[in-house]
Formats: sequence, structure tokens, C-alpha cells
Amino acid sequence: MSARESHKTAGFVLKSLSYGESDLIVTFYSREFGKISGIAKGAKRSKKRFANVFEPFSLTHIIFSRKNRDALAFIEACDIIDHYAAIRQDLEKTLTASYFIDLADHFSPEGKHNENLFALLADFLALLTKETASEAAIRFFEMRLLKITGFEPALAACVRCKTPVTNGASYTFLPKEGGIFCAACARPQRYDQSVSAGTVRTLLLGKDMDMEKMNRVCMPEGLASESRSMLCGFITYVLGKEVKSLKVMEQVRRYCP
Repeated sequence: MSARESHKTAGFVLKSLSYGESDLIVTFYSREFGKISGIAKGAKRSKKRFANVFEPFSLTHIIFSRKNRDALAFIEACDIIDHYAAIRQDLEKTLTASYFIDLADHFSPEGKHNENLFALLADFLALLTKETASEAAIRFFEMRLLKITGFEPALAACVRCKTPVTNGASYTFLPKEGGIFCAACARPQRYDQSVSAGTVRTLLLGKDMDMEKMNRVCMPEGLASESRSMLCGFITYVLGKEVKSLKVMEQVRRYCP
């Protein structure tokens, strides 16, 4: 029987599931190893070894071992680096952080290393500790995550004729093509969506904008609605399912302005 190899890393808690009477299976997104799933033996009973460390979006220091990359890890120890108390004290911030973490989970295959995704989570959770994320900031997170994970939509020019986006023009976003088509090239189908040049330019601006400037971007309601519908629809198309945490977040925003 091969010996288990022990590792240390920092990781965000993505989710945890009960396993038996006392154990948890916990999924992390780590800096060095990407997404890791491991079993924490006795976690539901232990008040010393694993006290409050497995709450979603906590940043933790993990010691784990496993026989090989495909095996379920054994969580030997886990300590809090940042619990993000300022986020947990605010419902809207908590729901936004949960959405960010949920997206990271959906878009990261097990064991695939992506240090940029770890940094993206760290940057946006740090933003949330200081202020509520604006509508623009949430869309910019989605744009950056899609870019980092290889699903960036083509928005700079028409996918077919390659004509750059022009102010005042209208476009159609085709999820199955992963980009926009100009009026001359578009043949809209049922799930394709009309988008303005203003929406396209704002999303292109936000994907590389400094974090400090992000919440200063004002999205008028029409632009906000268009960008939300386009990106959330595209994410649903890519994943083949809706992201439940998005629906919860938007329902709370709608009824608790």
C-alpha cells in the first residue's frame, strides 16, 4: 500500500457536506493545488480540531494528505486565516460572497491549478469586506472568472465579420457562438439576446479595471439589466444549469433594497 503524501496550502472553503454521523466532506479552492475535496474525520463532533473552520468562503490554512491526485484527501488540520466577519454580518454581502464562491466551484475542475482564480476570489472578498458590491462589480467578477477559466465571451468585435464595436450600434449575443454579432450578420434565435454597444463597452472596460475603481462605475438600469441577462444567461448555457445562489441573491436584492 502506497504511503500518503502530506501537503500544506491556503484554500477558500467552497462547500461542505455531511458524511455519516460525524464526518464532513469539504471542498476547497487552494492556491497551489486548485480544487481539493477531502474528508474531515469527526469534524461535526470536534470542537478543538475543526471549530468553525468549514464555513463557505472562509480562507483557511490546510494540511492534507492523499495517496494520489485522484483520491479523496484526508484533512489532517485546518486553521482560519480570514473568516471575513465583516461580510458575514451583512446579508447582502454574504449572498454575494456565496455567489462568487459558487461560481468558482462550478468553473473549476478537481485538481486543476489556477492561481489567477485564487487571486480573483481573494480580491473580490477583500472588496466585500470594505463595501457592498455594486451591480457593475458583480458583472465584472463574472467577466474575469469567464476569462480566467477559458470561457471569455468575444465582445470586442462581431464574431463573423470582425468589425469592431461601434458606438450607437446594436448587437446580438449568441451564447452558442460565445460572442456578439453585428446587425448585418446576426440571425437571432430563441435564446439570443440584443445588446447595446454601451453594454458591450462597459463589460470590456470592467474585465481589466483596477479594483479600487470598480464600484465607481454606474450602470443605468437598462444597461444593468442587459448585462445581467447576457452574462447570467451565458453562464447558464456554459454550465448547462442555473446557479442557485444567483437566484437567491437577486431575490433578496429585489425584496430588500
